[in-house]
Amino acid sequence: MVQNVTENLRFAARKLIVTGAGSGIGKAVTERLLQEGAKVVAVDISGDRLKTLAAELGSTELETVEADISVQAGVDDLLIAAGDPIDGLANVAGIMDDFLPLAEVDDETWDRVMAVNVGSMVRLSRGVLPGMLKRGNGAIVNVASEAGLRGSAAGVAYTASKHAVIGITKNSAFFYGPKGIRVNAIAPGPVATNIVANFKSELATGRIGPVMQATMPDISSPEQQASAITWLLSDDASYVNGVVLPVDGGWSVV
Repeated sequence: MVQNVTENLRFAARKLIVTGAGSGIGKAVTERLLQEGAKVVAVDISGDRLKTLAAELGSTELETVEADISVQAGVDDLLIAAGDPIDGLANVAGIMDDFLPLAEVDDETWDRVMAVNVGSMVRLSRGVLPGMLKRGNGAIVNVASEAGLRGSAAGVAYTASKHAVIGITKNSAFFYGPKGIRVNAIAPGPVATNIVANFKSELATGRIGPVMQATMPDISSPEQQASAITWLLSDDASYVNGVVLPVDGGWSVV
């Protein structure tokens, strides 16, 4: 059950959208924002996960929306349900790619990973930006990955998608920073979530497996990632724009 804490309501009177909110990082971000006074529109492709989320958090400030935001129709439905104004957006939703390298990746995997990890972020950000521009303020945080910083953390589709997330973040920060809108990203390392990450490539098992065993830090909790996301969304980070913040236990320095 979420209970607001009066000492630190950084998001009082603000409405934010969180994608992938039914589990993992998205769920942790949703809970943290509610604790800090926000109205949260939580979106997920799974209605069952959203029902569980609503029951667990028990907040009247939480609105859940079941939608497939990898397609424009799902984004449109979400934006209609959310209404205006939207003060912040956490683009959390994402999927993995079975660690398939370039010669082995199939079109279905490539298209789905790019649609969810990149397309949904682009469409939803594009949808909330006009309102933010009209008001002259807003904050967007995108979830990239350690795979956006290196080539040895995932397959080609996931790696390409997270490099794209970082490029979109920096480009958007450049364009909209002078308009009062901050766009940042976090780059998580290993996180305890329900995202399926199977090795379906013998080459990947032989190449990436040993690298991960030798360099990968301990797995983080979703709450540790949510702490960074909520900070970037808040006015505490008012002078932070275009940053890609590794939240990876130091993996990026190896």
